[in-house]
Formats: sequence, C-alpha cells, structure tokens
Amino acid sequence: MWVKEPCERYFTATEEGRVNLAGWGVPMTNIFATGIPIHPAFSSWKSPADCRRAHGLASDRPVVLQMSGGAGFGPVEAVHERILQTSVPLNLVCVVGRNPETHARVELIPCPPRHRRSIIGFTEQIDELMGAADVMVSKPGDLTTAEALARGAAMMVVDPIPGQESRNSDYLLENGAAIKVNNLSSLPMKLEAALREPGRLEQMRGNAKRLGRPHAALDVA
Repeated sequence: MWVKEPCERYFTATEEGRVNLAGWGVPMTNIFATGIPIHPAFSSWKSPADCRRAHGLASDRPVVLQMSGGAGFGPVEAVHERILQTSVPLNLVCVVGRNPETHARVELIPCPPRHRRSIIGFTEQIDELMGAADVMVSKPGDLTTAEALARGAAMMVVDPIPGQESRNSDYLLENGAAIKVNNLSSLPMKLEAALREPGRLEQMRGNAKRLGRPHAALDVA
C-alpha cells in the first residue's frame, strides 16, 4: 500500500525488500536499502559488562531479556512462565512497556529461587538492556528487530504476526541471527539448549551485528 507514484525515493529495510519493491514496478534507481531508522543510542558500542552493572544484573548467570513491545501486548505471561521453567539459573529481565495490567499479572507469576527476575515498565534504556542480554525473547516487530540487529543481540522469536513479522522471522533465521519457537511448550528446551551450547549465541550475535544498520537514520537523511 506504500507504493504510490510519483515518489522520488524509497528506503527499504533490506536488499531483499529493495528487490521486492522493484517487482512492483518501482525503478531500482529510486530504491535504497538503508535499514530502518532507529535511535542513535544504538550506533555506539557498549560493553556487556558495563550494561549489566548499570542495571544491577549479576555476572554469574546468563541474562535473558523478554520484550513485549511498547504496549505490552501479546502472550507476555505465557512466555514468561515458560522462560521461568528453564533449569539453567537466569537473570530474567521482562520489559512490559506502558501496560500496568500486564505488569501486575507478570508480577503474580511465581519466580523459582534459582532465577533472579526484574520486571520493567516503559524504559529508554533498551539499547543497554539489549547490550546486557545473552539472548532476547521477543516478537520480531520491525523496530525491535532493527534495534536488536544494530545492538548485535541474539533473538529467540516467538508468536510472529502473519505478514511482516513472519517475514522478519524468516530473514533472521536465514541469516543465523535467531532461533524460532513455534510452540511455547518447547521454549524452555530451546532456550536451555542455546545457553548450554558453547559458542552458539556468540555466533548468533555476530550474525546479528553483521546485519545491523545502526546508522540508517543518517543514511536516509
């Protein structure tokens, strides 16, 4: 629905998006694969250890970041319960956004003593939390995905919406930057396997960083 002529410039998230847009009849010379504009905070590297210290996260266990988007919608509680079933002791940070009802419901979910948990509402430090995380569990929304790639975060994709989110999921999987959870019952198993396999998450983070476009806003401008 965004293909409206005359238009002098189109900017796409990926090279594949550029090719697909050309398939709608837009001249290739008018399309630039710049990535999605995101906040400049994601363009500067930050030490994972510094990010963990800044948010009071222990260094003796993996950090799992659960994202629910700014509105805090989706199966947040179900995903949270499944993450807590993981036998590996975790630092679990759950961001519920601007949704006090979701915040209250997540707080009622018992946290096993082997884990450490913090539940956060809307925050402007997402770049630091992504930098602190060994893996983030999230729906693959466009901005969330663009930010995660710019920060070089390994993703575990859950509950993608058919359409753009399912295509985002395909892109991440094709490029080795994510693990997909098709059924929440398998989330604890897949998360534990990823945390226990030496080098796997590090490789995913490297792939994510390779795909990231942290300077997209400046490139578009």
